[in-house]
Amino acid sequence: MNRSLRVGLTGGLASGKSTVARWVREAGFLVIDADELVAELHRPRGAGAAAVRDLFGPDFLTEEGGVDHAKVAARVFSDPQARRALELAIHPLVRIRFAEIAEQTQGVVVLEATLLVEAGYAPEFDFIVTVECDAEARLRRAVARGMDAASARARLLAGGDGEERRRAAHRLLDNCCDLPFLRTQVDELIVELRRLAEEV
Repeated sequence: MNRSLRVGLTGGLASGKSTVARWVREAGFLVIDADELVAELHRPRGAGAAAVRDLFGPDFLTEEGGVDHAKVAARVFSDPQARRALELAIHPLVRIRFAEIAEQTQGVVVLEATLLVEAGYAPEFDFIVTVECDAEARLRRAVARGMDAASARARLLAGGDGEERRRAAHRLLDNCCDLPFLRTQVDELIVELRRLAEEV
């Protein structure tokens, strides 16, 4: 069995990475959403739920034993040290789960994750793609989707300025214009990923 081509897809809040992930999935590539892996880990009796309990106490779990997402979000987005502690506990679990999936996959396998580079995942990927747009446009998009402005600003700040992910990326997709412009870039990316997968 040939090794898969491991692709990291990243970008800040409301950058358009989920749109890119959908198009890449439609091209036939396996796309794993890191948030879905986290949700799996946060279920009752999951390793992520145990990590949250150990970090913050049982009050941050639901009656069923899963993670109380509202309580955890309120804690970590107002306390940078708590957020960092949670990331240090959860990110290794996500990496392990993604590696397990990638080992069983041929061709291109993509992990969509906001803090992919910042969490230290970059060395484990063959190719990193970041979707970029300026912060004010991303803020407007997040609010238009129903997020309140204060929460959106807090999440933008928590994501940093993006310089680290841009430096690590092999390909930068510009989503400051319209969807057809982004689609053209993604079509070119799909061709490139197919070529790279054949060389692995």
